[in-house]
Amino acid sequence: MAQPGRFNTLPIVAETPQGAMLDAAELGRVLLPAKQCPKHFSVGDEIEVFLYRDGDDQLIATTRRPRARVGQFAYLKVVATSRAGAFLDWGLKKDLLVPRREQRRPMEEGKSYLVYLNLDEQGRVVASSKIEKFLDRWPARYEKGEEVELIICERSDIGIKAIVNHRHWGVLYEAETFRKLRYGQRIRGYIKQVREDGKIDLTLHRPGHHKLGDLAERILDKLGQNEGFLPLNDKSPPEAIYKTFGESKKTFKNAIGTLYKKRLITIGKEGIRLAGNDHPAK
Repeated sequence: MAQPGRFNTLPIVAETPQGAMLDAAELGRVLLPAKQCPKHFSVGDEIEVFLYRDGDDQLIATTRRPRARVGQFAYLKVVATSRAGAFLDWGLKKDLLVPRREQRRPMEEGKSYLVYLNLDEQGRVVASSKIEKFLDRWPARYEKGEEVELIICERSDIGIKAIVNHRHWGVLYEAETFRKLRYGQRIRGYIKQVREDGKIDLTLHRPGHHKLGDLAERILDKLGQNEGFLPLNDKSPPEAIYKTFGESKKTFKNAIGTLYKKRLITIGKEGIRLAGNDHPAK
């Protein structure tokens, strides 16, 4: 079933001077403008297109990729406002409308907002900045350590709220976040745990002991590149550790602990050294 506001793979059923006509089943035939048609195509070929309604409210196909589709959140810029609402740049010729009733607060031209894309009663793709009503509508079924897509949102008393896979709220705790994060930023994260009440704890590092092995190897490599010495130890500031390895202080401490137990490094006040290396690098 072909769906507006999403990517669909549709067959070409006719060629016209205006472009290729695609069969969108119950939605009828849809035009793919000539400028977006492949250089060489034949009737019967299938092509992936995005479906939406143009300025004349006609369903049209495009091979351009918008910044988001129906069912997703995106951080988009307002390019114009009118009585109807605010219009956002989402990467297509026709701007995306946020009706006034769907604005959390009045939107201003030139500013960017986090919005959710859905279909209105007429089947047109529209957006809403009232993001809360589109989250946590499904049970949170994630596994510990599962990789997820995050969209960074506002800060709270305990950390940073993030949208998980366009479906749920989650939290990145301040004490475990050692990098600058921007509102609306999309990043990769991992499920730390799903609590009994359904709330989700997140981390930017894959949980599990296998991570320690990977970091331990990188520490050894770094030591080898720096004449066997690094000015870091278990007393170093978290920011210094993250700048060097992109890891939390806890993960770093576990890794150098593993290396120390295997007698591969020594730990001193100045930093860590490869075992057998008695002098730090100059």
